[in-house]
Parts: sequence; C-alpha cells; structure tokens
Amino acid sequence: MSRIFRRRQRDAVEPSFLLFRDLLSEALTGILQRPGRSALTTLGTILGVGSFVAVLGLTSTATGQIGKSFSVLQATTVTVNDTTQAGGTGAVDFPADADQRVESLNGVTAAGVWWSVPLRTPVVATSPIASGSSVSRISVFAASPGALNAMEPTLEAGKLYGRFHQRRGERVCVLGAGAARLLGVSRVDNTPVVFINNIAYTVLGIFSDVQRLPQMLVGVVIPSSTALKAYGPPTDNPAQMVIHTHLGAAQLIAHQAPLALRPENPGLLKAVPPPNPHTLRDAVDTSLSGLFLLLAAISLVIGAVGIANTTLVAILERTGEIGLRRSLGARPRHIAAQFLTESATLGTLGGLLGTSIGVSTVVLVAVIENWTAVLNPLYVMPAPLMGSVVGLLAGLYPALRAARIEPLEALRRH
Repeated sequence: MSRIFRRRQRDAVEPSFLLFRDLLSEALTGILQRPGRSALTTLGTILGVGSFVAVLGLTSTATGQIGKSFSVLQATTVTVNDTTQAGGTGAVDFPADADQRVESLNGVTAAGVWWSVPLRTPVVATSPIASGSSVSRISVFAASPGALNAMEPTLEAGKLYGRFHQRRGERVCVLGAGAARLLGVSRVDNTPVVFINNIAYTVLGIFSDVQRLPQMLVGVVIPSSTALKAYGPPTDNPAQMVIHTHLGAAQLIAHQAPLALRPENPGLLKAVPPPNPHTLRDAVDTSLSGLFLLLAAISLVIGAVGIANTTLVAILERTGEIGLRRSLGARPRHIAAQFLTESATLGTLGGLLGTSIGVSTVVLVAVIENWTAVLNPLYVMPAPLMGSVVGLLAGLYPALRAARIEPLEALRRH
C-alpha cells in the first residue's frame, strides 16, 4: 500500500511556477510587440507626472524669486498715518521735530512728514497772471526736508531745500519733472519763480525721478512749515510720514515710530509696515499649486484610464495566448502577474519620461527668465514611482479579468 502511494506521489504533476526574470521578459515582449500602442498608452502618464513635477518645480522656483524680486524699496518703506485728522481740520498730530525724532531711531535712513496742500483750485504759473491751462493741473504738496530725502529723488537741476528753509518758513519749492515741463522750467541757475495762487516761490531744484511718493513728480513741493503758515493744516487727506529704513528694520521701526513721535499718546499715529514677503510667498505657492496640481491629477487619471483600456484590449487580442499558457500549466496568478507587470512597466516608463520632461521644463523656464531653478528632491525622486503606482492600479482590473479566463473557453474563441 505504501509502495502504491509513493508511486502516485512521484507521478503527480508538480505545480508550475514563474520566475521573476521570465515575468519581466514576457512583460517586455508583450509591450514591444505593439510599440505604437504602448507609446500612446504611456502618453497620459507622461503628461500627468510631467505636469506634477513641472508644477511643483515652477511653483518653488517662482516663489523662490519673491525673495529676490520682492521690492527692496517696498521692504524699506514705512508709512505713519495721522489717525485723528482724517477728514477734519484739526492740527497735525506730528510734532514739529518729527523728522529728527524718527531719524534718531536705529535703522532709519530718512523720515519726514508730507501732505497735499488744501487748495481747491490751485493756480500754478510762472507769472502772477495764470493761464487757464495751469489751473488744477499741477498739485501742490507740503513736505519736510526729511520727507524729501526719504523720497530719494533724482535731481535733474539745482538742489533740495533743507532745514534752514524749513525753520524759517521760506517761500521756496522744488518741482517734479512733470510739473516743470508743464510750467516750462528746465533750469534753475537763473533763479526761476513760480506763483501759487499769485504767491511767488523760488524754485531751488527739479527732480526727474523718485523712489517713493511718485505723485510728487507732477507737483510743486514746498516746505511743510511754509504750507502750515500760508494755507493751514491738511483737510481732505491727513498728513503722513514716510520713513526710509535699512533693509530688515522696517517691522521694528513700525513699532517704534508712533512711540517716538507721540510718547504721551502713540495711538494718535498708526504705522503701516511693508507686507511680509513670506506671506506673499505662501499665497503664491498656494494659489499656483492648487490649480496646477488639479490639472496634473486629471492628466494622471487620463493616463490610468488609457493604460486600463489598452490592457483590456490587449487581453481580448491575446485570449488565445492566455488559453495556451493556462493549458500548459500557467496559474491564474501567473497570468495576472504578467499583465500587472506590463501595465506597471508602462506606468514606470511614463513616470521616468514625465519626470525628465518636467525637470527639463523647470530648468528651461528658469534659464529663459534668468531665475534660479528650485527642485525639491522629495517631490522629484518619487515621481517615477507615482507612474508605477498609476500603472499598477490601472492594470489591476484587466489583470484579474485575464486571470479568470478559462483555458478551454479561451482556446475555443481563438
């Protein structure tokens, strides 16, 4: 009896097995048999993974430029507003020595008070009798010497007025380039005079450009002490102080300036610091990433559908091959593994090509825009794996369907 059992055990069919090497060989053969279809199948994955890498790379690169392109001018400008005078006619809440108080703070380059002179219809001309074209076309501004320095004007001719003129309330002015052209004043060595509502002001200088307060370019600027004496405090728009700080000192100066100006009641003044570049960077990162990652996800879904559809078609075309393999001893899991390997290989190939295209796109844009390319390895390195996962998931259902095909039915169809 034991002899018969051993003979039956020896004559039994040994279970089949599939080596990993053979699995890869069969999968590559199935892919290379139809190269055109395989290339089109991987296109969706290429677009999806490429979009993913390019979006994250371009977003990181663009947001990285904010630290460079974030205006140094904006980052070094602080504005202090008179909170109690808006719309009123009260006295200016800035003290007479406001320039000196703020300029004594560590980190301040220049600071001064300015406002629009309260003239409803200013008549500015080069003679006591103004032509109609001069009416209301040229604004009149009051500014302390510190405000002029904080503006960082580029002098075209002459000089700026200083503390001497401010202290004495002299009737002097400087002209913006736009106002000078309207008035026909191009030089100051002949001591030209302009008339503001028939009051003469000696032109000391002409500036062609400013870094701050660009509205001054089309206006006449007179000392703030002179403006207070001749026209009174501002009415429609309250006085402001502009502060030019060293880079990195703006936030601190914004906290210190109201206290330095009005230590007994700093609440009368409100300092406005420049926006935080980190906030801008986060906002750009969020807005760009959210939109383009959605597009990348859509491309990946399209790629997965393409792989699944192509794998299903391949199964229908290779039904006879599947039946023959099954009849020769291949197990259902071997058939499923083969088609899963094919789809995963297509996904991996698409992931590799997509990653290469995405990285190349980021570098090309950075070169064209003269930026510094920023690519996070945590996003770039797993990108090909993403293609593999997409291919694996896309081929799961077709592979299971292929594994359920019965050998006799497959051979009969073939």
